[in-house]
Amino acid sequence: MSEVQQENRHREGRGPRDARPPREGGREGGGRPDRGRPEGPPEIDLERLITDSLYLDNQAHSVVSRMRDMDSGTKSQLRRLYNAVRRACRAPENERQHQFVMLRARLAYTIARHSLRSLDTLEKLLLQVTRKNDPRGYERFRDLFEAIVAYNE
Repeated sequence: MSEVQQENRHREGRGPRDARPPREGGREGGGRPDRGRPEGPPEIDLERLITDSLYLDNQAHSVVSRMRDMDSGTKSQLRRLYNAVRRACRAPENERQHQFVMLRARLAYTIARHSLRSLDTLEKLLLQVTRKNDPRGYERFRDLFEAIVAYNE
């Protein structure tokens, strides 16, 4: 804080920020105390997704559960995204990575436009899949998305 700002605060009868008592809850930042919740959506492990079908199923249930708790996404939005995933999987092998990069951009736009924060994990997973550029990863991503659409019905 500059000297001018400190002087203005002093004239207004307010002390420096450090002199304020902590807010309710005993935490410096105030608000509710941390209840052990992770800072964002949980990560989906790509290697495990490729090798473990039960893990894929559990992750699909988890995403749908978060969608119902957090978002007001419609089934048609999910279906449109799923159709784009299917088209990207059917693309020729030399174009598949590009199709998935563009799909990630489309997913990011949809998440931001419709406030679908529960799909952030899918965006992160899609980045991993695209970087790895493995046909099995693309297929498993499609399978995960298909399960999400099915469980959301």
